[in-house]
Amino acid sequence: MFRSIDAFLRYFDSVNRRAMRDIGALPPEADGWRPATGEGENAWSINTLVGHMCGSRLYFASAYRGEGWISPAPPDVSRRELWVPALEASGAEFRERISGTPDHWLDRKVEMIDGQGGLSGWRVLMMMLEHDVHHRSQIDTYAGMNGWEVPDIFNRSAEAIGQKQDEQRAKYGR
Repeated sequence: MFRSIDAFLRYFDSVNRRAMRDIGALPPEADGWRPATGEGENAWSINTLVGHMCGSRLYFASAYRGEGWISPAPPDVSRRELWVPALEASGAEFRERISGTPDHWLDRKVEMIDGQGGLSGWRVLMMMLEHDVHHRSQIDTYAGMNGWEVPDIFNRSAEAIGQKQDEQRAKYGR
């Protein structure tokens, strides 16, 4: 759990950087790509998913600020070259809306959209992060399915980590 809004925003910045990195790495043929089957979110194009990520950040910011669970119109992401700037702009707007809010808001209850109970503010912010990562992972999965390069999450592949395992076992006596 986060104890300060500044600590949360530092973490959000890193999640946003990874979203911009992964989506920015998509090739031109990703523009307009959508699954061949599915309904609802399972059939959204990559363009729609990027716009949804951008708008959802502000939806959660609105809820966190006590301004209701209000979804803004998604930005124009109709072309691949608009994706990263839209993510950058939504990240900056999210940061602006959350920055400077009192740290005690992390513990206050935020009424749910259906009026059925409330969640701590920090949980609402974590919902936003998990939502962002969920859709970034969905897009990364689509990239993998199409044979498009998917950046390693922390600049290390599973294969590179695997190659270091014997060295780590020796170093730590395992």
